[in-house]
Amino acid sequence: MKLIRSCYYHSTKYLLKIKWVFVYICLLTGCAVGPEYRLPTVDVPKDYKESNADWKIAAPQDDIDRGEWWKIFKDPQLDDFMQKLNVSNQNIAASDAQYRQAKALVEQASAGYAPQVTASAASMREKVGQTSSTSTKASATVNASWEPDLWGSISNSVDANEANAEASAAQLALTRLSMQSSLAQYYFQLCTLDLLQKVLDNNVKSYKRLLEITKTRQGSGVASMLDIVTIESQLHAAEVIAVDNGVARAQYEHAIAALTGQSASTFSVPTTHSILTVPKIPLELPAELLERRPDIAQAERQMAAANAEIGVAQAAFYPTFSFNASGGYSSTLAKWLSAPAQVWSLGPQLVANLFDGGLLRAKEEAAKASYDQSVAIYRQTILGAFQDVEDNLVSLRLLDWESKKQKEAVSSAELQLKLVSDEYVSGTAALSDVITAQINVYTTQNTLNSIEGRIMVASVGLVKALGGGWNRHVA
Repeated sequence: MKLIRSCYYHSTKYLLKIKWVFVYICLLTGCAVGPEYRLPTVDVPKDYKESNADWKIAAPQDDIDRGEWWKIFKDPQLDDFMQKLNVSNQNIAASDAQYRQAKALVEQASAGYAPQVTASAASMREKVGQTSSTSTKASATVNASWEPDLWGSISNSVDANEANAEASAAQLALTRLSMQSSLAQYYFQLCTLDLLQKVLDNNVKSYKRLLEITKTRQGSGVASMLDIVTIESQLHAAEVIAVDNGVARAQYEHAIAALTGQSASTFSVPTTHSILTVPKIPLELPAELLERRPDIAQAERQMAAANAEIGVAQAAFYPTFSFNASGGYSSTLAKWLSAPAQVWSLGPQLVANLFDGGLLRAKEEAAKASYDQSVAIYRQTILGAFQDVEDNLVSLRLLDWESKKQKEAVSSAELQLKLVSDEYVSGTAALSDVITAQINVYTTQNTLNSIEGRIMVASVGLVKALGGGWNRHVA
């Protein structure tokens, strides 16, 4: 260890003697090559096409956490599932690991700015000629090298890795938002099936009541056995549909288990019969959408990384300069303390590429093509984002209108069933009229339930399309 420290001390003295060289080289490092990064222009509309007076533009007041957007639905069960997802979802965990890896690559690229210093020590025993004497030689050396970033190869590489790390952070946010929105949509679809189960069970009860009435009428000689068989056929079909609803519910339950990092074999969701309520979702201005959506942020950072890679490719055309120094001792072990041999070397090195068969030019063209590709992806991502918002806006607008009309249809169908059932009991209506009315009630109720479930799914879709939470408290 004393030997290594001594070698390091003497090598440092030599490096200090030429400190003016480093100063001179540092002045040259401002000659970095590569295109300046500029954000491509995109056409952003002033307003959303499907927005109307019912939609209010959000104001940035930061009254709620932008991340916990699901709390506007005011559902404790959903809140609990989201907490478990944020902690245990494996897709989020994988994206988080990828992000940490990207940050490590930034540190790896930044290491190129610093000199590289290594130390080595060796011992060798040797015999010369026919003599019986042997000797042991020992050596210790410290080597130092430094390559100044004259043309920006290192700085561009660092910039590229930093942009990739930021893109990875956006990917993490995108994965988290995607998992959260999927969980919310699965949960509301499950709740929709629970509400549908009430409709199905009531349908079965209605046929059972009708069957009892018909059996009573048969005893009075008014109804026939054919009427009873007809009703029993409808009853059994309704019972099958009611049971089959559990298949889809179980599949949504299993999907929620997987998203929250739990085994589907031991996971269950309590049955809920609460009415689904759609919250008011304030819109962001279209221009703010570019800053809020993680997929747009990811595409933009990947574009910046591709731009920096062009600088790395162009820097390879220019000669590289490096400074190397080494120092140490070498001697036989017997003379190690008395007369060691001191060795050292010091000098710069200039390396230039004279002919490569077009390799560097091809790498530059590939880097430029990669950048052009990233620009196209960025612009297409923006187009997709506006499409996403408009799709969910039009869905919510039209489904809201459908829901109001369908509720009227349900009311009319229920009144029709009541009237025709009374007439059937009094003997003025046929059994077929009652069955037709019963089928109409079930159909209209089932359709209404489906519309309201689609509204909940679309509301989650709109939140996701807007980039997650927002900056305004919704009362």
